[in-house]
This record gives sequence, structure tokens and C-alpha cells, in this order.
Amino acid sequence: MSQPTTGLGIDIGGSGIKGAPVDLATGEFLKERLKILTPHDAGPEEIAEIVGEIAAHFPETVDVPLGVTFPGVVQNGVVRTAANLNKGWIGTDARSLFSRVTGRPVRLLNDADAAAVAEARYGAAKDVLGVVLMTTLGTGIGTALVVDGRLVPNTEFGHLEIDGHDAESKASSGAKERDRLSYHEWAHERLQRYYRVLEDLLWPDLIVVGGGVSRKSEKFLPLLDIRTPIVPAELRNTAGIVGAALAAVEAGPGSGAVPAAPDTPHS
Repeated sequence: MSQPTTGLGIDIGGSGIKGAPVDLATGEFLKERLKILTPHDAGPEEIAEIVGEIAAHFPETVDVPLGVTFPGVVQNGVVRTAANLNKGWIGTDARSLFSRVTGRPVRLLNDADAAAVAEARYGAAKDVLGVVLMTTLGTGIGTALVVDGRLVPNTEFGHLEIDGHDAESKASSGAKERDRLSYHEWAHERLQRYYRVLEDLLWPDLIVVGGGVSRKSEKFLPLLDIRTPIVPAELRNTAGIVGAALAAVEAGPGSGAVPAAPDTPHS
């Protein structure tokens, strides 16, 4: 049986739940995405209903596995952390829950991991082998690690302790806004320290920076004095949906595996 060329991804966020069918050859949406606001303090069943509603909105994808992102650590479909959602998620077998509600196989993965899968296949890390580190700078810091095209799931480098502080409490874009830092102050006093620690731990070949603030990357990335090439993400707010759709189709129904990037030389 040939592999589907279309996938469906749904991205669960703290403010919105978004989904769209994806052309897996190009990484582009085949239809306009559907977004539904995330209910305040929503538990698993309430979110599952919305996931089911979005999946049903795209009946042309009914025969392919569904990819879903979650803003927390996911192990074999079970949610282990839920920083910005109801704590009732912790310990929930969300993969089985979403599969029951949608009536199809589901692949569940961390949201930053999904974004990294998309960037490695279609975006800023395309054709790059070696170690690629993705960081998403937002209210906190999400991270993902891709090695020779394969995802190392559930890294939590945003929570490294650096100089006695949780890293994201100082270096996230949320911290920048909270402390009213200029881009210059943020880059020199916070981000540079954070990325230098990551460099010394991981020795990445490329760092990709996502999150909403990456739209203004020209204001802070050139200010960083680090040895690793660092670039903004290309897929921006589509990356979670695209990466989830790709992971679901290529990993196979219910699999814990993730897709590999094509075998290509170093860029």
C-alpha cells in the first residue's frame, strides 16, 4: 500500500487549537486552517471534543492518520507535563482519547518537536544533517533536537538551570516583555548566555529560532556572538500542524517513531 500524500495536523495551544490538511510533498496547507479558541482551564474531554470537531471539518483526510501536537512532554501517547493547560492532563493517554473521539489512528507529539520535524523537512533545517537544535521563544522556551534527520523527543532545554535560574524565566520573549528589555538588552544580557550554554552542551551544527518573536529576528539574532549558525524558522505558525501531519503519516499509526529527513549532504 502506498503512503498517503496528504496528512491532517492539529496543533493544540494554550490560546487556540488549529488544524489543516497538508500536502506532504510541499508542506503547504491544502485548505485554510480551522482555528477554535482553547477554553480556559480545559480538561482532556473538552479538548478532545474540539479535536474531533476540527478533524470532522476536513472529511477528505478521513483515511489518513491524524497528527496532534501537545504543549508538554508526551511519552508513547501519554501526557507527562501540562504547563499551560489543566493539570488533569498529566497521566492522560491522550493518543487513545483522541483516537476514540476521531475514529482514526493518532500520532501525538510535543509541539516544539512537531515544529522541528517540519523545519527539518521543509524549512530552515532542510538538507542539514548533524545536530539541529530548535528553540521556540514565547511565554516560555520550547526546544527540540534533530540528529541526522531524526528527532530526539521531549527535550526540555528551556528549563535548564543557568546562573541559578530556570532558563526560560530569563531568556524567553515573555521575560523580555515582563522586564521591559530592549532587543539589544535581551540579546546581550539573556539570549547570548542561554545559547552559549546550549552550544557547550550539545555542539549543534545549526540553531533554528521559532516562536512569534522570530518574525522580528533581524532585531536580535545579528546581535548574538555565538559560534553556531543561528537562523529564524521558516514555517512560522504553520510548523506545528505541518510537522504533526508528517509525523503521523510517516511514523505509522500509533507508532512512537518519527520521520527521518531525506538522506542529503551537509549544507
